[in-house]
Amino acid sequence: MEKSCSLLVHFDKGTPAIANEIKEALEGNDVLAKIDAMKKAVSLLLNGETLPQLFITIIRYVLPSEDHTIQRLLLLYLEIIDKKDASGKLLPEMILICQNLRNNLQHPNEYIRGVTLRFLCRLHETEIIEPLIPSVLQNLEHRHPFIRRNAIFAVMSIYKLPQGDQLLVDAPEMIEKALSTEHDQSAKRNAFLMLFTCAQERAINYLFSHVDKIPEWGEQLQMVVLELIHKVCRTDKGEKKGKYITIIISLLNATSSAVVYECAGTLVSLSSAPTAIKAAANTYGQLLLSQSDNNVKLIVLDRLQELKSSHREIMVDMVMDVLRALSSPNLDIRRKTLDIILDLITARNVNEIVQMLKKEVVKTQSGELEKNGEYRQMLIQAIHSCAIKFPEVASTVVHLLMDFLGDSNIASAIDVVIFVREIIETNPKLRVSIVTRLLDTFYQIRAARVCAGALWIVGEYCLSLSEVESGIATIKQCLGELPFFSITEEGEVTDTSKRPPQQASSITVSSRRPAVLSDGTYATQNAASETAFAAPTMVQGSLSSGNLRSLLLTGDFFLAAVVACTLTKLVLRLEEVQSSKVEVNKAATQALLIMVSMLQLGHSSVLPHPIDSDSYDRILLCIRLLSNTGDDIRKIWLQSCRQSFVKMLSEKQLRETEELKAKAQVSHAQPDDLIDFYHLKSRKGMSQLELEDEVQDDLKRATGEFINDGNDTNKLNRILQLTGFSDPVYAEAYVTVHHYDIVLDVTVINRTKETLQNLCLELATMGDLKLVERPQNYALAPESSKQIKANIKVSSTETGVIFGNIVYETSNVFERTVVVLNDIHIDIMDYISPAFCSDAAFRTMWAEFEWENKVAVNTTIQDEKEFLDHIMKSTNMKCLTAPSALDGECGFLAANLYAKSVFGEDALVNISLEKQGDGKLSGYIRIRSKTQGIALSLGDKITLKQKGGGS
Repeated sequence: MEKSCSLLVHFDKGTPAIANEIKEALEGNDVLAKIDAMKKAVSLLLNGETLPQLFITIIRYVLPSEDHTIQRLLLLYLEIIDKKDASGKLLPEMILICQNLRNNLQHPNEYIRGVTLRFLCRLHETEIIEPLIPSVLQNLEHRHPFIRRNAIFAVMSIYKLPQGDQLLVDAPEMIEKALSTEHDQSAKRNAFLMLFTCAQERAINYLFSHVDKIPEWGEQLQMVVLELIHKVCRTDKGEKKGKYITIIISLLNATSSAVVYECAGTLVSLSSAPTAIKAAANTYGQLLLSQSDNNVKLIVLDRLQELKSSHREIMVDMVMDVLRALSSPNLDIRRKTLDIILDLITARNVNEIVQMLKKEVVKTQSGELEKNGEYRQMLIQAIHSCAIKFPEVASTVVHLLMDFLGDSNIASAIDVVIFVREIIETNPKLRVSIVTRLLDTFYQIRAARVCAGALWIVGEYCLSLSEVESGIATIKQCLGELPFFSITEEGEVTDTSKRPPQQASSITVSSRRPAVLSDGTYATQNAASETAFAAPTMVQGSLSSGNLRSLLLTGDFFLAAVVACTLTKLVLRLEEVQSSKVEVNKAATQALLIMVSMLQLGHSSVLPHPIDSDSYDRILLCIRLLSNTGDDIRKIWLQSCRQSFVKMLSEKQLRETEELKAKAQVSHAQPDDLIDFYHLKSRKGMSQLELEDEVQDDLKRATGEFINDGNDTNKLNRILQLTGFSDPVYAEAYVTVHHYDIVLDVTVINRTKETLQNLCLELATMGDLKLVERPQNYALAPESSKQIKANIKVSSTETGVIFGNIVYETSNVFERTVVVLNDIHIDIMDYISPAFCSDAAFRTMWAEFEWENKVAVNTTIQDEKEFLDHIMKSTNMKCLTAPSALDGECGFLAANLYAKSVFGEDALVNISLEKQGDGKLSGYIRIRSKTQGIALSLGDKITLKQKGGGS
């Protein structure tokens, strides 16, 4: 068995000290040389050297020294040397140090006494300690508090030794007496800790006899009191729990933040009474505002998050206090605060919360912080969430947020356009004002994706004649003059929006040259597109030259297809609301001219790459549609698109409702359980808090929260056989997987008629697994068993393997016998759980993550949805693709799956299937993650499981 290590010193093995040199320095008279030699000796001993020849030298030349540093190093040396021989008996030379230790304990210098008492705390040899006990007890009454506090610790350490209660029979009584007369806070803390550890009843009696003075005690002593209360209430299900809770509440007003934080945590863990929870929540709220350290704020927010999940109704009342944490500039704190707030919104407080969020959004405009854009995006998403849950507040925020459609932070601008799209559908009363505002600010939009979203809104929700005409006019204005380019007599290409001759040269294509992109690939670059994009008026967007034009001149033909679709919808709707056929034909002609110009731009040499086939087909379809319109087509374009969007929103709402219902499910009482009525309870002179606490405990019992419902079948599934039934040693392991470690509970049975000596379970790991402790040797009697526990740390989500041997000796055979164990495979499924993320977040992560594992589909399952369900079940992942998108039979299926590991790693999976003519499924499953381990492990899991049901 390995020795415990109480001292750790770095030692550079590159320049090892020679024992003879150390010995010479110790025998000399130079104090500094002696100190250096002692340090080297201690370092060598800690690194496995024995140095037996130094002991007598140190006794002769170092022991008599009066230097304090040398005496301290001497104690460290004595602490780490072997004091017993191979048979476990004390070495005779150790008696030599007893007299020195006794002299030190009576030394006139307080420091020497104190460090010697501390040394005794780490000494386990009763033969050395026993003659020193009278001197230790004398120090309990020393005038200096440094000595008294160390003497109390020494008494506690001696009393905790295997025979300590015989060496110091009346130690608890003496310490209790010392505690009652002690004035030094550290010594009082040590004395109370000794009673708490060795004589718990005396500690409890002392606590209750000094209840009124507890708030005046020092911080260290108050922390020990809380630790005692926590332990007592956990072990003894509390006759006096109400009184303990009263003590905790009195400590909530302590000056120390650490004590206050511990009080709140202890209160929550011990009681569910509303008064207690409210007190803890208020305490956390005060700490959140008073502490400047960001780490402390994050920890407090974690505690509030836990409170929210179990006591939401109490947390709702302090929502505005939590919101004040947004004043911190740290993004993590702000994100966590918003996450908590969004779950606490009610009809009563939604207006206040939205008002506060609006103020924060306005602040992000004026501030100079570099992450203002990201914070604004978080605020916009929070307001979006509020407006969806409570539509009545949408009118107060939608116009403010629409100012950010032209935001330089594209992510927040996209969030705004998604929010506006949802609000305009769910709040019909706001439609006119939103459309008007959108058309007024459309020219400010800079990003192509935001433009596409805004154009869709314009095409779907411009219903009246004036709105349709304004929509068409706005698009025309943002596209600028047609055509998009012209060819001069010299054959040079110019942008027609640049009329003055002096500007034409700046956009002339004089050459086409290759450019190296950020990823190392080549692209063709030309002056026209570069200049058009680089011009400030184009990028910023203005009334004089449109933002759509500048985006189209960068080669964004998806946006061109969206422009064509929007114009088509507006012209079709104009036919319904405009009585004059002339005006309708005029608008249709202008729309056709714009579409043809975009196609012409797509096939010209002005841009580095031609138009893609999808966008080309889409624009061509719009041209054909405007040339020849039918009622069925009109219905598809003007009604079906909107109906699909409404269906998507309703499904999203339904999914959120189902998730809330699933979270709200709680266990219920059994038919024959006891029901305890609150109004019939005996008061027994209890305070309101004690009564509330008892009632809450009764409620917990009734709802089954106190019952530890162990699933025996699940436990049996986790038992793994490590050796065969015919082996002389039978072993099986019960594997328990916690978040960051694995506990192997191995049962070893000796099936022979002989005693097995030095039996050792030797384990090794592969993957990101690490053994915590070294194996120990055991002796196993004939036909007896032994439980051996092994702890293994896990550092990432990866399939790991644990393998090893059982090695033992018998009296007959001198060689060691080895029994090889079966491998234990740690399943990745224990570390990942289904999670949800938005489509935008999924796409962003998909683009960012560098590790991809591509698995070909190879299965006997013939139904696409059945295969998808099987993969979801096998990989413990959640399908992000809406159920409606998977409806119907078309022979194809594409779905996105997502899961999160306990280490915070994201796992993304895309399944693309096609049904072949013979009924078999083909396709690929692509896995992406930030780390290699999770991508490979998930791929192996899918390969193993995808065949079907039982494999």
